Amino acid sequence: MATLAPVAPVRAVDPLDVSRPELYRDDVWQAPFRELRATAPVHRVEHSDFGPYWSISSYKPIITVESLPDLYSSQAGGITLADFIENNPGDVRMPMFIAMDRPKHTGQRRTVAPAFTPSEMVRMSDNIRTRTSEILDSLDWNTPFDWVDKVSVELTTQMLAILFDFPWEERRKLTFWSDWAGDIELAKNDELRLERLKHMYECGAYFQNLWNAKVGKDPTPDLISMMIHSDAMAEMDQMEFLGNLILLIVGGNDTTRNTMSAVAYGLDLFPDQRAKLEANPSLIHNTVQEVIRWQTPLAHMRRTATADTELEGQQIKAGDKLALWYLSANRDESVFENADQIIVDRANARRHLAFGHGIHRCVGARLAELQVSVLLEEMAKRRMRVNVLGEPERVAACFVHGYRKLPVEISRY
Repeated sequence: MATLAPVAPVRAVDPLDVSRPELYRDDVWQAPFRELRATAPVHRVEHSDFGPYWSISSYKPIITVESLPDLYSSQAGGITLADFIENNPGDVRMPMFIAMDRPKHTGQRRTVAPAFTPSEMVRMSDNIRTRTSEILDSLDWNTPFDWVDKVSVELTTQMLAILFDFPWEERRKLTFWSDWAGDIELAKNDELRLERLKHMYECGAYFQNLWNAKVGKDPTPDLISMMIHSDAMAEMDQMEFLGNLILLIVGGNDTTRNTMSAVAYGLDLFPDQRAKLEANPSLIHNTVQEVIRWQTPLAHMRRTATADTELEGQQIKAGDKLALWYLSANRDESVFENADQIIVDRANARRHLAFGHGIHRCVGARLAELQVSVLLEEMAKRRMRVNVLGEPERVAACFVHGYRKLPVEISRY
């Protein structure tokens, strides 16, 4: 008689483990975070697919952690809940300045920061407006299409191509690489880790050719040239170059692209607020901040404690992993009243944490804001309203908080 192999015990789902991908795929993350903020804003999760971690879910303790970058390191464990696995063939260290501590972080951030100054925003604004106009004018009225593909992805991919001086006809490679690089769920599968690494190496090889073509040439206002002509980044090895490229591609792609999708989806969800905006275009800049807050395109960043400490009465040990849930902080009712709603004239919309806080605050925040503002301005000029035709297909992951598809049609108001 055959003996049955022992069945591994099924682990009970922890309802407060907010790293579970289905919470984001099904858009049901709001309730567990509401409970965490109310009962345990610093909460220990012992069992998750990413191992044990602390959930930091309300506004104040996230500010505390972000304000102490030497105690809560970005470099010690990286910036996502997924751990680097030593000796795993699918894992190769790719240093990037967002996952560095001072002083190295400071030098590398300063290198790319000139690409995002107010004067650079002025220089790029006409180009952004022209491209946005062309895309909006190419859309068919009263005809179903996918807003994510036709508008959000196309606008952000074009912008990335300009920032990197990337071959225009091949710009969708940037979207492809970004999707692979930013998918935290791949960390759970060795085969997919290897496939991601293959795509990252393809990305690195492509950019190495772009780099080589600019070496010895006069400076140009693109990110690769800025790296070449800087003391902090000119001598990067290949892995560090690749790591910083991936950071800039994912940062430039996911933040803006998913906010642009949230503009369409969120304003349709709150038609009274959309009507208020349509009647008063001077609210556009505030609306941009409010949609960024409401969407929060990157749900979390990770920090690792470098010493034993206490946070909100909880004992944090050296080496502990902390997830800073910006997504939840931006719904903190003690800071944002009626936080689950888009309110286009919200007085404190700018206080959102979607770009982080402190020394690691998103270096490209101004550019993201500019692109989304121009999109809303050009829609207003055309009296264009986006009508959502069905639920979006969402990213099933706890890092990039976004949309894969959004069926819509446009009409005039």
